[in-house]
Amino acid sequence: MRKAHTAIALVLLLLFNPSIIFSQPSHRVAGEVYRIPMGSRQGLDVWIVDGATIRRELYPEFLYGGNGERYLFIPPKEIWIDHAITAEELQYTLAHELYERNLMAGRGITYAAAHDSALMVERRMRLADQFAAVKHEVTLGKVSPTDFEGVKEIPELADSITLKNIYRIPLSTRNGISLWVVDGASVRRDMYPDFGLSGNDLAYHFIPPKEIWIDNQISCEELEFSIAGELRERELMARGISYDDAYEQSLIKVNELRRKATEAARKKSPVRIPKILDREKGTGKGQ
Repeated sequence: MRKAHTAIALVLLLLFNPSIIFSQPSHRVAGEVYRIPMGSRQGLDVWIVDGATIRRELYPEFLYGGNGERYLFIPPKEIWIDHAITAEELQYTLAHELYERNLMAGRGITYAAAHDSALMVERRMRLADQFAAVKHEVTLGKVSPTDFEGVKEIPELADSITLKNIYRIPLSTRNGISLWVVDGASVRRDMYPDFGLSGNDLAYHFIPPKEIWIDNQISCEELEFSIAGELRERELMARGISYDDAYEQSLIKVNELRRKATEAARKKSPVRIPKILDREKGTGKGQ
């Protein structure tokens, strides 16, 4: 008797509320893919995404990054960058995806051909950055392997040393401060073992004037947070504020940026999972 009443109730519910059936998604989705917005390039939104989630729920071979011309689960106007790659690889990966996408969209060529061409763009960038790093390093004078308090963490080092094989990638200049990706492992081994993630010239005497160093081993997801934190800390120290206070205030700045990034990611709709996940030939439809 109870089963009969339940069946009748269900029929009545469906008759008067057909939206219960039709409101359910007709496609599979993957949530919590987006992590950090990285602005836009060439009219495309760039996102740091959760590569592990994508490999588990969407596409096991997703590596480094992707674009909507190659992967049909990526919105057409977006570039995705895997959060697992390092800060050192970010610019190369972004350039690769933009170039690859533009070839497939603009000329309708195959993914394989576009991918190979993008790899050559990467290589030219890598060689140019290597040249710029070496050129910059030879122009520098000797530096002190100490921090703002004059602490030398490797006692056997001379009071002044030459920087060698430290610089890797020139990122940009912000507020008159040059941003460099550096070999963090070499810094810790040869100059200052406690160097972590990033640093600026007012906190470390071995960093040349008006420079900020970013450890090449941090994730691309941390890059902009590290830059923002160092710029804020350096700005405050330049005003005469103590390192400890400047550091604490920079953390407040970074935490606010993290909160905003999280809010932006939460506003993104779940990613639809199409039946066909990728294409081997570009659309040729242009931008």
